Parts: sequence; C-alpha cells; structure tokens
Amino acid sequence: MNYLMIIQGENSPELLERLLRVIRHRGFFIQKINAECTGNCKLLHVTVTVSSDRPVSLLSKQIEKIFGITQVAVLGQTQPVKESA
Repeated sequence: MNYLMIIQGENSPELLERLLRVIRHRGFFIQKINAECTGNCKLLHVTVTVSSDRPVSLLSKQIEKIFGITQVAVLGQTQPVKESA
C-alpha cells in the first residue's frame, strides 16, 4: 500500500535526517518526497509518499515522537505509481 503523509516541524539541520531514518527503520519505502521551508525558514513542510504492507499507524506514531515535529497527517492510501516501459 502507498500512503500520502504531510509532516510539519521546526526547521533544523537534522530534522530531515531523523525523519528519513525513522521511515527506513520502520520498514517503509519512500516513493516520493518534497520538502520546503516556510515561515522565514523556521518551519519545514514535508510531503512524502511511502509504501509498505505494514499499517501506516506504526510509522505515523513514531514520526510524532521525533524532536521538532509539530504535526503529522496521513491523508490515506494512494494508487501505486506505474512505471512506463
């Protein structure tokens, strides 16, 4: 299953690294990711599509525990991206 997640947090040099490590350690694969600074670069807004057979709640609960994360929203399942031949 693919899941679309919106994650917001305080912008710091290590926040994105921590986020990627948690995604990997929980057994999810990144299909698509977009990160941008907002609010005079004080906030980090990350949109990520992840895939796994595991429940997404296992991942979202761990992301919420990362220092600096202020909001995590799972918008639901998405259709798998099909590669063209």
